[in-house]
Amino acid sequence: MTEREAISYIENYGWSTTRLGLGRTKELLEKLGNPQKHLRFIHVAGSNGKGSACAMFDAVFRAAGFKTGLYTSPYIEVFNERIRVDGENIPGQRLAEITERVMAIAEGMEDHPSHFELVTAVAMQYYYEERCEIVVLEVGMGGALDSTNVIDAPELAVITNIGLEHTEYLGSTLEEIASTKAGIIKPGSACVCYDGAPEVTSVVKQVCADKGVPFRSVDFSRLRRMESGLDGQRFAWDGEEYRLALAGPHQLHNAALVLTGIELLRERGWRLPDSAVKSGFETVRWPARLEVLSRDPLFILDGGHNPQCAEALVQSLDQLLPGKKAVFLTGVLADKDYQSIMAMMLPYAREFVCVTPNSPRRLTAEELKLYLRSRGARANSCERIEDGILEALELAGADTPVVAFGSLYLAGAVRSLFRAQYRKWIRKHGIAAREALSPEEREAGSARAVERMVRSDAFRAAKTVFIYEHFGAELSLEALVHHPLSAGKRFAYPVCLDAHEMEALIPEGMDAWRAGQFGILEPVPELSQRVEPEELDLVVCPCSAFDARGNRIGMGEGYYDRYLPRCVRAAVCAAAFEAQKFPAIPAQPWDRPMDMVFTEDGVYGRDGDTSPEQN
Repeated sequence: MTEREAISYIENYGWSTTRLGLGRTKELLEKLGNPQKHLRFIHVAGSNGKGSACAMFDAVFRAAGFKTGLYTSPYIEVFNERIRVDGENIPGQRLAEITERVMAIAEGMEDHPSHFELVTAVAMQYYYEERCEIVVLEVGMGGALDSTNVIDAPELAVITNIGLEHTEYLGSTLEEIASTKAGIIKPGSACVCYDGAPEVTSVVKQVCADKGVPFRSVDFSRLRRMESGLDGQRFAWDGEEYRLALAGPHQLHNAALVLTGIELLRERGWRLPDSAVKSGFETVRWPARLEVLSRDPLFILDGGHNPQCAEALVQSLDQLLPGKKAVFLTGVLADKDYQSIMAMMLPYAREFVCVTPNSPRRLTAEELKLYLRSRGARANSCERIEDGILEALELAGADTPVVAFGSLYLAGAVRSLFRAQYRKWIRKHGIAAREALSPEEREAGSARAVERMVRSDAFRAAKTVFIYEHFGAELSLEALVHHPLSAGKRFAYPVCLDAHEMEALIPEGMDAWRAGQFGILEPVPELSQRVEPEELDLVVCPCSAFDARGNRIGMGEGYYDRYLPRCVRAAVCAAAFEAQKFPAIPAQPWDRPMDMVFTEDGVYGRDGDTSPEQN
């Protein structure tokens, strides 16, 4: 079985309907040898903040030196995220091996398990085989009858903020839902409870009393916010200062819940020093929770998908972006209370871009657009999520933030697709910026950039230089060839071949040029001298955009990306206008940062000044 086959089996075998109960999971685990009985757990239930609290506990335990398992759902981008050890996703080979064993058991069961029950069994076996010292275990839905509740008494039962959710399964009142979620509390454990609705706290406290379990609710008066921003926040707990890498006022409440839980764990003998707690909070990462995907324009991704999440999001916007309206990229599930969610977001919206989440329970983009327009909002729809990302970026302009929210299914797709779409947006605007320069500005800027290049040590030392024949509004290197300091150097030019391959050729004579497949002049192979990539001393790349660290976006076809790894001896630089510089360019795995980027006003990159020299 391959990794792909394992994931397909778990997710698509046809047993995915929600059927609460522990019998199937117990049967699976018993036939595996009950791996869960050899593990210790932090068990986390609730409506909101479960994932963030789990991430914080995980980070703290890892910082304290414990081998730590983390079980969460749903995943954002890849299935393997759900099962982690020491911050690393379960490897595909291990997932396949364990799934094959679990599958053999599941196939023989009279009452077939659900996909969540299968994942739980796979995770328990993996944590056991990895000899985890503690597992942070997030409940899937509810508590008492959730498949994760097959474990014995956890070290700590955690009840996060509770709201009305899944009422068809969990109950129609907060008290009923709280009672279901409090089902994870067992004699022999301790319990920490978010101090939210009084009726919830009362139910959890009574369950603890009935089972003889130490109970502690969070005292938020011990918490003091000191400083907050998109990169995180500083706060004090009982006067002790901490830095939390997660943004948003609701995350401080989650941190207070975790800190209270840590107090109970210490009382049970766990060694969790203050230094580990501080380090864990400083390094914790939890994607799609007020996650900044770009800063120019500001693009924030949040997995908020119910009214409680929407309330937390608007509080965060009030704190982090006061007075600003946003372009909202949104898509929701039809079975969620999207009317209440949108009612909270409307006052913060300049415009909505509606897309359809990747879920059979989706509300279509067109249906959401029509609903929002009926509420007086400006709203458009896009058929594809990637088109919605570009549309939102275009609408935002320079000063308006983009906020993507509405569904974890949407969040996963946006996170997966964003980098490529943002690079397209940057490429478009970088090209537009250079085309906006007048011919006189381009000519003068090219001359100044060439002067910076010829003064560089890399150019002076080079004997064979690979440059491009400029096209359209690109920065021109024509003056480089005829510069006095270029005497005795060989200049090679690219020719683009099939299969996105590129060669370096030195044209021999004026007749050795032709218009290539993109309309750019390139050498005629039969009338040129071929140069091997390892012969090159300096490579100069065109680009549509760059940043001060030397990250570069090419013109879109990827010829240079495939060629540069073969230039083993060469210094690699780019030439561009200052107008093409962006604050940050997201790099792809195959990208090579430039050693230098030469512009009319500065030298940037790994070996550059990283700051312009104004003339």
